[in-house]
Amino acid sequence: MSDPAQLHQQLLDTLTAGGRLRTMPWKDAAAAVQRHEFLLGGFFRRVKGAVPAAWEPVLGGDDDWLATCYQDESLITQIAGTIVPTDIQGQIMREPTSSSTLPSLVLRMLEDLHVEPGSQVMEIGTGTGYSTALLCARLGASRVTSVEYDEDVAARARTALARQDMFPSLVTGDGLLGCAESAPYDRIVATCAVRTVPTAWIEQTKPGGLILTTLGGWLGASELARLTVHDDGTASGPLLGGQVSFMLARPHTPPPLGLLPDLSRGKEREAVIGPDVLSDWATRFVVQSAAPQAQRLTMNREGSAEEVLIDVASGSWAALYDDSGRWVVRQDGPENLWDSIEEHLGRWHAAGTPALEEFTITVTPDRQSLHW
Repeated sequence: MSDPAQLHQQLLDTLTAGGRLRTMPWKDAAAAVQRHEFLLGGFFRRVKGAVPAAWEPVLGGDDDWLATCYQDESLITQIAGTIVPTDIQGQIMREPTSSSTLPSLVLRMLEDLHVEPGSQVMEIGTGTGYSTALLCARLGASRVTSVEYDEDVAARARTALARQDMFPSLVTGDGLLGCAESAPYDRIVATCAVRTVPTAWIEQTKPGGLILTTLGGWLGASELARLTVHDDGTASGPLLGGQVSFMLARPHTPPPLGLLPDLSRGKEREAVIGPDVLSDWATRFVVQSAAPQAQRLTMNREGSAEEVLIDVASGSWAALYDDSGRWVVRQDGPENLWDSIEEHLGRWHAAGTPALEEFTITVTPDRQSLHW
């Protein structure tokens, strides 16, 4: 079998040479934690060419498994909420629900968290326990609290951490509620995406403390944000860029659409902006901020494809189709959904389409808003 120490060092060298592991304290922490120890139960590999996506298990113990553990890539560790690699022979076509995030992103986020010696940190989303172990190696386990939603995932992480003689405070529960028992915290870091920053996180962070989380949504665009908590109970800060993507926290995943509206109704007009702009990550993020309750689907209607957005809160919807090279939109519901999206995009274009790194987010007890 290959030497895990050698593979581990090769990964660290690659991350350092690529500028993705930048500071000595985190280099030391990364050197102290071997990733394969948190993947002994194996992982799922995507089956090449499978449509829809299919996954096959890679079980621990051989060279292929070990070498992949030290690749800078995310590895799926749970599918459909309960299924782990040892449960499967063959292939499975279900959605991933837990993973081991690629090491470069884990370490980038920990560096962006700006922890200091003595910081009390809460992590939302224990996962395999790898990032938890890095925090323990840097700060000491007594200063780390980690909250995991899934009981089985939490149990496996607890076992893996114990093998490393690391015993942080591990909590099984809704990470969106934080952990008031160990508050206040100097730093909070989330390894899942949220649609809105939970009030509990702000309440459990010391004034001047930082919250690092990915802001995502139902249109599939997300960005990392670093918020500073203020004395008045609000928080604000910049987006950090990089198209960082995590699975949405389970309570923030989209609800079933249910019975679709009658898409033959509504008023039509020529669209100023077509749905093709949604292929661009930044544009999709802006659209998502304009219609945070909207879900997108493609429908085949009367022999032609229509891109449909449905606001699940209001029931408003917009259907767009290509009519001989021009986009036509048909809308119905309490508000004209595509009108609102075009107006929002228009203001962004009038400002010169600033990059997402130029955006800031402000969170108050009443609302969350983006500014550019």
